Amino acid sequence: MVARVATVAFQGIEGAPVDVQVMIGPGKLNMYVVGLPDKAVAESRERVQAALHASGLTLPPKKVTVNLAPADLPKEGSHYDLPIALALMAVLGAIPGDALADYVVIGELNLDGTIAPVAGALPAAISANAMGKGLICPYDSGPEAAWAGSGMDILAPRSLIALANHFRGTQVLSRPEAAIRAIPANLPDLADIKGQESAKRALEVAAAGGHNLLMIGPPGSGKSMLAQRLPSILPPLSAAELLEVSMIHSIAGQLPGGKLSDRRPFRAPHHSATMAALVGGGLRARPGEASLAHNGVLFLDELPEFHPATLDALRQPLETAECVIARANHHVSYPASIQLVAAMNPCKCGMAGEPGHLCARGPRCVSDYQGRLSGPLLDRIDIRIDVPSVSAGDLIRPMTAETSETVARRVARARDLQRDRFASLGAPRVGCNARCSTALIETIAEPDPAGLQLLRDAADKLKFSARGYHRILKVARTLADLDEAPHVGRIHLAEAISYRIAGERLQSAA
Repeated sequence: MVARVATVAFQGIEGAPVDVQVMIGPGKLNMYVVGLPDKAVAESRERVQAALHASGLTLPPKKVTVNLAPADLPKEGSHYDLPIALALMAVLGAIPGDALADYVVIGELNLDGTIAPVAGALPAAISANAMGKGLICPYDSGPEAAWAGSGMDILAPRSLIALANHFRGTQVLSRPEAAIRAIPANLPDLADIKGQESAKRALEVAAAGGHNLLMIGPPGSGKSMLAQRLPSILPPLSAAELLEVSMIHSIAGQLPGGKLSDRRPFRAPHHSATMAALVGGGLRARPGEASLAHNGVLFLDELPEFHPATLDALRQPLETAECVIARANHHVSYPASIQLVAAMNPCKCGMAGEPGHLCARGPRCVSDYQGRLSGPLLDRIDIRIDVPSVSAGDLIRPMTAETSETVARRVARARDLQRDRFASLGAPRVGCNARCSTALIETIAEPDPAGLQLLRDAADKLKFSARGYHRILKVARTLADLDEAPHVGRIHLAEAISYRIAGERLQSAA
């Protein structure tokens, strides 16, 4: 007799169907797992046998063959434990075989027969829903899987015995409830920052249009504080964005308690991060920090301290909004629509250009440090600002600063204008100006004659690249949206160009 149980293999954030086939037949006493399993899957036979024994079931002294079809698809992870165990229970008659036909199964087994949570419950539930099936998953993964659909049949048992009792009708498993993570009450607020009004303005513009931002200034000027307050002025995730973000975090095993959040991700990796940690990869081609920041913010502090090759690996994701990991046995794509925010000192000693300070190495201190950043990477950053030291007067003089809530309302209005505009133009998936195509931005950000002349003069003098030209138009369109102006004017272009000038100085050093 052969028992079959459906499960999935994860390819990126998608779940590919896998058929778990189990047969008990004559032969030498052993359990074989075939179908291109990795080490974790191959070791499942020990966990499965121990869990069945702890649940009161003993395998007959025969040959047990487990086939994971299709055989040419790599199988990775520990979530195959539960489907293998349930297929064995069906063969042994402990569970009716037809009861499992309508479910996709994932879960890891402990030696005592309890079911441990696994990564990827949400993508597995979405794949099961697309196949017209229900899902059997661990109890702790149930709140996460419940987001796949309110009408979907989901069983989230704590143990093999609880699941067997459910199918025998002696115990009823209730459907898990979708859980949401509470918003922290003590989020950093813009009102905490004294001074730096120009930097706050640039931060608001970056939030309103989803633009990449680079802050340059001496240590202690507030660059990191500004970046940490960017999430407090960003709008919450839409339903579609929430699903995409949660699927990536589910694959990475970073949904604590299976609870989802509508807050945009904010990832701040250390400058010692490797290329695989930043853009994804590794032995099992997992998502990196860029993908974990999808639809959110990737903050790189001390930007020149990152390895140059690691930084340049971000060039493609910044353009295509996805990270493609190509290996000999893997070709995986993870979404990576990120807003890059970076901070750096002007030189190695950190004080170049500050009044009363003279670098011992002279201009070379600045050129060597800033030269670690490549020109093509800097060309992808829309807004570059200088963040000078905060004066004693700003620290001592009591001034009323705008709160994040006030700024967030203006950002939300600008984002609503952009969303409605793109929807009316047939591009509903474009959520902000930074993600707009070059052809479309030339249409919606066409400047008036005075603005066009200013843009032409600036482009001739500063030698903007084609990418730089279009990014200036995108920032100008965002500035007009903040003013709720229907057209881009000269004043909007002038401010957008000013945000580009600091970067041109950096590119000359690079």
